[in-house]
Amino acid sequence: MRGPDMADVDLEGGGLWTTSVGSLPKPAYLSRARSAAARGEIEHDELVALERRATREWIEFQESIGTDLIVDGEMYRGDMVAYFAEELDGFEIGGLVRSYGNRYYRKPIATGPIRRREPITVQWWRYAQSLTRRPVKGMLTGPYTICDWSFDEHYGSRRDMVLDLARVIRDEAADLQEAGARFIQIDEPAASTRMDELDLVIEAMEIVTEPLSAHTITHICYGDFHNAYPRMLDIPVDQIDLEFANSDFALLDAFAAHPFTKVIGLGVVDVHSHEIEPVEAIADGIRRALKLIPPERMFVDPDCGLKTRTPEEARAKLTNIRAAVDEVRAEVGLA
Repeated sequence: MRGPDMADVDLEGGGLWTTSVGSLPKPAYLSRARSAAARGEIEHDELVALERRATREWIEFQESIGTDLIVDGEMYRGDMVAYFAEELDGFEIGGLVRSYGNRYYRKPIATGPIRRREPITVQWWRYAQSLTRRPVKGMLTGPYTICDWSFDEHYGSRRDMVLDLARVIRDEAADLQEAGARFIQIDEPAASTRMDELDLVIEAMEIVTEPLSAHTITHICYGDFHNAYPRMLDIPVDQIDLEFANSDFALLDAFAAHPFTKVIGLGVVDVHSHEIEPVEAIADGIRRALKLIPPERMFVDPDCGLKTRTPEEARAKLTNIRAAVDEVRAEVGLA
């Protein structure tokens, strides 16, 4: 079972590291370009150049505020599931379905055995890492979530589909590690929505992470945490990233009853709110968590990806997270 040992994590400062969950909002010029590309009005190479520009801008911003663990912001992705399904054999992309609010995605359909033709994210990770000396996360969508957010017209068994996907994501993670990624996040937002299938989440993640030496992370958001905990601690990753701001840190009560034994990603700002949380409010949330989890086992970030916010809101939230962490780090004597 992977646990909280942070000995191989190549970060300075001794704990309370800042990061972001993954996605960041696309600048207006890129959103317009992606729409134009979908209509066939601009060439693919022109779109890629703008995606690279936006990636560079977000990495420069994260460096400017001192973010410890960088994300590329996923400027080249639309939906987190459809992005992978489009690159895999065995999937067709269906029509639009609503995910939440007024946001829609094209739901993948498994029509045959799911196989990976070639690496999907490695080239983008290499580009992002070339822009900074700070570590950049490898970002993958987990096998359970890809299955749960897709239609199945081939397997007839959720377990069979999830485990085939786990082998695909394992190979992608191994390629990221081979390329130099020291942090690999496998997002499973669907993991806490069906308590009767949490064992399947664990089985699939074991396939993904078993061959990896990189620091592995899973992000789980907006689910039935109180029923998933403490069983979620059996998910074989080094770190679990959870939302806290949206629920006023209610999950800490469960940690008091049953200690959290992994590294945590502490979500301290609500990504579904336009409000820019004050630095002191964020700092208070971190202090509450430190009563139960030591700083050397804590990353601090937003509740979820920030792609639903405006660029200005995202920058303000991340800046305030950094300021709050600096305040608390000084209080606990971290450099």
